[in-house]
Amino acid sequence: MSMWGEPLLTELLAAGYLGLISLLWLGVAVAVPQWGARWMLARPQGEPGAGRVSVCIPARNEAHNIGACVRAALASRWPDLEVVVVDDRSEDDTADQARQAADGDERLVLISGSEPPAGWAGKPWACARAGAEASGGLLLFIDADVVIDPDAVAGAVAALRERQVAMLSLFGTWSLVSFWERAVIPAVGWLIRGAVDLDRVNAPGQPEAFANGQFILMARGAYTDIDGHAAVRDQVLDDVRLAEAVKRRGLPIALLVGPWAFRVRLYRSLREIVAGYGKNLYEGMGRRPALGLGGVLFICVGTLLPFAALLGGLITRLALGWGVPGVGWLLWLAGICALQLAFRFRLERRDGRDGRAWWTHPLANIVLVGILLRSVFGVEARWKGRRFVDGRASE
Repeated sequence: MSMWGEPLLTELLAAGYLGLISLLWLGVAVAVPQWGARWMLARPQGEPGAGRVSVCIPARNEAHNIGACVRAALASRWPDLEVVVVDDRSEDDTADQARQAADGDERLVLISGSEPPAGWAGKPWACARAGAEASGGLLLFIDADVVIDPDAVAGAVAALRERQVAMLSLFGTWSLVSFWERAVIPAVGWLIRGAVDLDRVNAPGQPEAFANGQFILMARGAYTDIDGHAAVRDQVLDDVRLAEAVKRRGLPIALLVGPWAFRVRLYRSLREIVAGYGKNLYEGMGRRPALGLGGVLFICVGTLLPFAALLGGLITRLALGWGVPGVGWLLWLAGICALQLAFRFRLERRDGRDGRAWWTHPLANIVLVGILLRSVFGVEARWKGRRFVDGRASE
């Protein structure tokens, strides 16, 4: 018999695996409440600052979101503000909903979108149109599904000026309504957030760059200096690429955590979640197959395998009457699964939710594996009627 069949060696290998996984999940469950603690955006104190801020909102088929977005932007406690909405050739009544939300407020500037020039993706072109039409010295780009806090503009401008950076971006809070939103979005979203090294992104001398397109504030001078969204004209991951362009120019950026600053409802169904994350998850990994497939392997081995092994072990003992695996192994597997569920519960509570979605953790990771595989092997992606090949806009 080969040495790999020796019971002692088999048990040592199993114990080594379970020990590593136990330490991993214990560390993650303990540390998750502290993520981003050094980089929290403070609520502004006192009177807001001066200077015109143009809130730029690209909107394509966003009739169900744009009203709340515009109303929240116009309710900002910033004294000199305009809201520039680019209706990106919507096939619904996005423009009408924006007008109704403004209710005659002359600070709304509504622009009819146009066909992107050759080589441009739709969203960067709409953002470029908004930036060109805006009159403010500060440009705040937000998505049409974002609802900002009345103090968000003041807080972001104060942080931009205090830190003396060219770009400031924020992580906000997800608005989760349906079952699939509550189950899957925190798992995928925290995979992305957990992979971002905030210390290195916020360090001027480091090449790492990241921005969250839901909320990006830039001084007009810096925006013009990098050629604006023309620098990322064909990119599906335009926000991250924009941050990279800023850092390549030697300009500092800031990526902060501001759960109070805005809420965003990203997707409304499982289909939208898979399509939305699938179009850019692999792109965010630099289109590196080893990294994408390594992520799949890590989730399968580090997250899903303990649940599968526990379930299989219980079936063999309780349903089939076998004497293996031993009770000790089952208890160890149960402990690892409990640590994972504790991590998800603490993550939920950290984000201000009641934590009741903790039990969806295994299901969410199964969906996450599917999204990753779809993203890695899907050369072509479609989003809002637009076609992207290998992460770039295609004719």
